[in-house]
Amino acid sequence: MKSIEYFPLVTEKGEIIGKATRTECHSGTFLLHPVVHLHVFNSKGELYLQKRAMNKDIQPGKWDTSVGGHVDFGEEIEDALRREVREELGITGFEPKFIIRYKFVSNQEAELVHSYFTFYDGEITYDTSEISEGKFWEIAEIETSIGKSVFTANFEQEWETIIKEKLTLILSRNPGNN
Repeated sequence: MKSIEYFPLVTEKGEIIGKATRTECHSGTFLLHPVVHLHVFNSKGELYLQKRAMNKDIQPGKWDTSVGGHVDFGEEIEDALRREVREELGITGFEPKFIIRYKFVSNQEAELVHSYFTFYDGEITYDTSEISEGKFWEIAEIETSIGKSVFTANFEQEWETIIKEKLTLILSRNPGNN
């Protein structure tokens, strides 16, 4: 029997004010709960995206952030980030760089997103129970696919309002450019 997952409930500043189950958080209650995102760039400046498996409860079959996952109740943000990256992509040796924290509201839930990026050229072994496909995308390829129901709504919002705006700064921090 699967155990019940609990997520912390937070304020927009990230202060923990309670806890709720995954089901409660995803059932239209809009209980604000923290999630982590990692945008994985390679040394060519391409962005790794994952295609969500069809068994996912939210936006199955859509391309999404390199890594995205929930913070468990009692877990620190960066610990959750490292756990999710290890579970979803099999990556352990990376240095996350913080981008921004923001609130995202979909038609089912409200998330406090902690967004990071990193550069990585090593092997990626994605979790086939959560991800049906994964690949590095050229920036131009992402741009031409925005608004065409290819990506999750959350990825599109984050791309348009944060990543695209900070892309020059992010890519200039590529260790391969030094």
